[in-house]
Amino acid sequence: MMKSITDWIERKLFLKVNATKTKVVRPTRSKYLGFTFLNHGGEWKVKPTTEKKKRLKQKLSEYLKRNKAMARPLAVTIKRVNEVVRGWINYFRIGKMKTFMQEFGAWLRHKIRVIVIKQWKTPKTIYRNLCYLNEKNKNGFDHESIYKVANSRLGWYRQSGMNVVNFIISPDLLENKIKDGAGLLNPLNYYLRKVGI
Repeated sequence: MMKSITDWIERKLFLKVNATKTKVVRPTRSKYLGFTFLNHGGEWKVKPTTEKKKRLKQKLSEYLKRNKAMARPLAVTIKRVNEVVRGWINYFRIGKMKTFMQEFGAWLRHKIRVIVIKQWKTPKTIYRNLCYLNEKNKNGFDHESIYKVANSRLGWYRQSGMNVVNFIISPDLLENKIKDGAGLLNPLNYYLRKVGI
């Protein structure tokens, strides 16, 4: 198969095939320019490789390390994150990745919530700010629930994943109401707009 195709390419298209970089593999095991293939409903589609997805998370994880992110204004952090995510989606937008974008968006929002909570530093400030946002946006949590979260000893990461924090520092709040005009990009919505869904 490879010899036949190579002969055709070189004879008809006058292109030189690099034998050391050419191989025959099943579509689902192939990797080309960061893409691989999948069979979806009888049709072949492309999607980003697992390695490219991991590399995106690794790059952002490094940038969002809490000690580094603490030293920057939140608006600066979010603007840079948005640039990285937009660039990645723009490149891979022809790929099928709706589920990944949904999961990645939840992961990214959690990372940002960790930074927000840690920048507030003390239980007193966390409690005061959560109460303010809770009342302003009519989330409906009682003060006792917020107090328990603010004084939790679970650690920053687990504390930021609690329901009270998830609902008060909501996706809508992160996307539209961060000061200095730095709304966090919603990866799923951006991807769907790019593919016209």
